[in-house]
Amino acid sequence: MKYPIGIQTFAKIREENFLYVDKTKDVYQLAKDGGYYFISRPRRFGKSLLVTTLEAYFQGRKELFEGLAISELEKDWKQYPVLHIDLNAERYSDTQALISIMDRHLNLFESVYGHNPMEKTPTDRFIGIIRRAYEQTGKQVVILVDEYDKPLLEAIGNPELQDDYRKILKSVYGVCKTMDSYIRFALFTGVTKFSKVSVFSDLNNLEDITIDEQYSEICGITEQEIRNNLDNEVEAMAEKLKVSKNECYEKLKVYYDGYHFHPDSVGIYNPFSLLCALKRREFRDFWFETGTPTFLVETMKRNNYDLERLTCEDATADLLGSLDSIDSNPIPLIYQSGYLTIKGYNPRFMTYRLGFPNEEVERGFSRFLFRYYIPVSQGKDSFIKDFVMAIEAGQVEKFMSLLETLFAGQDYQLAGDAELYFHNAVALIFKMVGFYTETERHTSDGRMDMVVQTADYIYLFEFKLDKSVFSSSSWTNPSRKRWRRSRKGSTPCPSPTTRASSSKSG
Repeated sequence: MKYPIGIQTFAKIREENFLYVDKTKDVYQLAKDGGYYFISRPRRFGKSLLVTTLEAYFQGRKELFEGLAISELEKDWKQYPVLHIDLNAERYSDTQALISIMDRHLNLFESVYGHNPMEKTPTDRFIGIIRRAYEQTGKQVVILVDEYDKPLLEAIGNPELQDDYRKILKSVYGVCKTMDSYIRFALFTGVTKFSKVSVFSDLNNLEDITIDEQYSEICGITEQEIRNNLDNEVEAMAEKLKVSKNECYEKLKVYYDGYHFHPDSVGIYNPFSLLCALKRREFRDFWFETGTPTFLVETMKRNNYDLERLTCEDATADLLGSLDSIDSNPIPLIYQSGYLTIKGYNPRFMTYRLGFPNEEVERGFSRFLFRYYIPVSQGKDSFIKDFVMAIEAGQVEKFMSLLETLFAGQDYQLAGDAELYFHNAVALIFKMVGFYTETERHTSDGRMDMVVQTADYIYLFEFKLDKSVFSSSSWTNPSRKRWRRSRKGSTPCPSPTTRASSSKSG
């Protein structure tokens, strides 16, 4: 089987006989409904393939769709002028870079539909192109903009440059409303959505189908689609790994499934990771190997974000649909980038429960966070090995000494909320090494900052900065001992919390 890994052009996939999971029923419905659409999906999730499929459909390339669902649905193939703007494959270092790229697209369109020398600005040129395309073909125009937000994302952390990018993009995108009578269909795709008061403020007729149940499966792959199209490949992978086919299906689900773009939708597999796993017949964090979320981590640290909230975050639809609040809340950016997904919905409060979609994302993101929260420049593997062995052996003094050594000399005041920073770092260490970790655990007579459980021991932690561990309301009895509880019997031991709290960082 030929896997279309890295291939995003529908025509090439069909002409060269690559695997194609049929999404044309949804494509047909989207095209027939008409209008102006926006859809957000994580990177490597098939947005560009969706755009090029629509491009081929509106160009009337019937031969490419033979044998697909749309061939039974469409009875009147028509050819429309298609203006396809792809902002995905470029770097945007300054405003001139974006202007040059937009100019390149406009030049290409003008080479087909002509140019009026009186049209100087990008806005005027785009208006002229749309009008001439309509007049020359007698058909309304289709506008497809892929990765509209890439310049804006590359300018996160640089408000002045980002504002310049918005003005440039807005001057082009706003034309769609001005020329409404000339336009048959428009689709904008991106990883994120900057709200309608900014980039799309002039395009207030744009319909956001990001969490529309009808189109929740239009990108990505469902388990049923795997069984219909890739069952033999799963069987071959299972044979190579020496497991049953059912076990292989279950592991694929744990690693790569779990995205939900509506509370009631089925789980969606990350298509890039799934196809890479089946082709190479091994489990790896393929998605994380193609990009690193540096800007996400910087945003989280800047906002003093509590990492434990990643597994149980609640958010409204308005918050999830806009990036204009990331200076005060990083959740929209984390969610829209694909590191969190919808896990449930509370109709009473109209809020979405978010969480990691699958093991690949949780483990990969935790490993990436480790580099930013844990000050280990060299010998990281050796540190983790020694730390794990001490925890598993119940050697409290040793693992507390390792923690103190690890954080010695760090200026936590530079990290904002120093106590939260330390709490984040320690919890991340335990998660990284695979121990069951629970934070902010409430009991009948208090709250424990963190509980860590191994095969033989349970550890209770209290975090304080320049305070006694008994100073909080959760420790009303100073004579109470903290326990390291062994499954072979309970034995009082030196408190890891007390040892940690004796230094500045604990």
